[in-house]
Amino acid sequence: MAVLNEEQTMLKDMVSQWVRDRMPVGVARGLYDHSGGGRKDATTGFDADAYAEVAAMGWSGILVPEAHGGSDFGAFSLGFVLEELARALSPLPLLSSAMVAVSALRLGGNAAQQSAWLPGLADGSIIGALAVDEGAHHLPDILALTATRAENGWRLDGIKRPVADGMGAGLFIVAARGDDGTALFLVPADAAGLTREPLDQIDARRPALLRFDGVVLGDDAMLGQGDALLSAILDRAYVGQAAELLGLATQAFETTLEYLKTRVQFGQLIGSFQALQHRASEMFGELQLTRSAVEAALVAIDADDPQLPSLASLAKAIANETAHRITCEMVQLHGGIGMTHEHDAGLYLKRSRVAEQAYGSSSFHRERWARLNGY
Repeated sequence: MAVLNEEQTMLKDMVSQWVRDRMPVGVARGLYDHSGGGRKDATTGFDADAYAEVAAMGWSGILVPEAHGGSDFGAFSLGFVLEELARALSPLPLLSSAMVAVSALRLGGNAAQQSAWLPGLADGSIIGALAVDEGAHHLPDILALTATRAENGWRLDGIKRPVADGMGAGLFIVAARGDDGTALFLVPADAAGLTREPLDQIDARRPALLRFDGVVLGDDAMLGQGDALLSAILDRAYVGQAAELLGLATQAFETTLEYLKTRVQFGQLIGSFQALQHRASEMFGELQLTRSAVEAALVAIDADDPQLPSLASLAKAIANETAHRITCEMVQLHGGIGMTHEHDAGLYLKRSRVAEQAYGSSSFHRERWARLNGY
């Protein structure tokens, strides 16, 4: 485990306290009623009021340069914020906006684009989202949405799905197939010809299906071209998603461990049974390996390490598998109550399954890691 400096320790303590006070697991549970009571999160799938609080505390601006209203505190710091929020399954678009969209603008944006969008992303008045996937699997090398030259600009046609946090986003970073290969565009949510509709997920979040029907953009909307830029942005997404998986897996383990210490069966605490102790120790070991991989990838982002692509896929693959195993164990070791919607175990399992597939499954990242390392 990495050693935090004083400022990072204060930030982590602040996040932990805020999650306990403002964002218990019950908030995520409430998302399962999409229809009722005029809830603001019924369509967006996240708590907009809570995100405004997060932005006011500066967390949405952690990666934004100071010149644009952020703190430039580094990806490692944002990583443990994402981890702490994920422990309570907090339905917030911090990964999509503060990690991915901000990284896209920092990596590919020119001075005018950064000045136009980064201050809003930093203060939370704008939520950004990456639109790259077009089907059930993460396949960034295969893009069907087209970008064709139009008068004084570009025309986009096609669909993107699922777009995480897309129902509440004000800015989309859109990956398209142009005449010269991959191209990335900044598309405001109110652009003419762009429509969106909510999709259902088992974790009750509401990603969007975006339809681009002749969306015309100026030349100033192009963020950049080339597979390298998209890959660099996705590396940040992979690591951020891995940090969230680490957080939810950690909390799932701690909740299960507490249950083993208190549940009595056959006149004994079930935690005294050696077979269950072995399963708990194995989960603990997997968590430590996952933390090492995730922290190494976060440090690589801040250090601009050329090994980041490999480390990002390693972190995501390991985090996927660890979260999958621990959430399964959480349900099984809780017994019958773990199968009920009233218990938190099912919420962690459902969120884990979505996060495992988001930005690439374990098989996708194992294959990518092997390719990057010459196998």
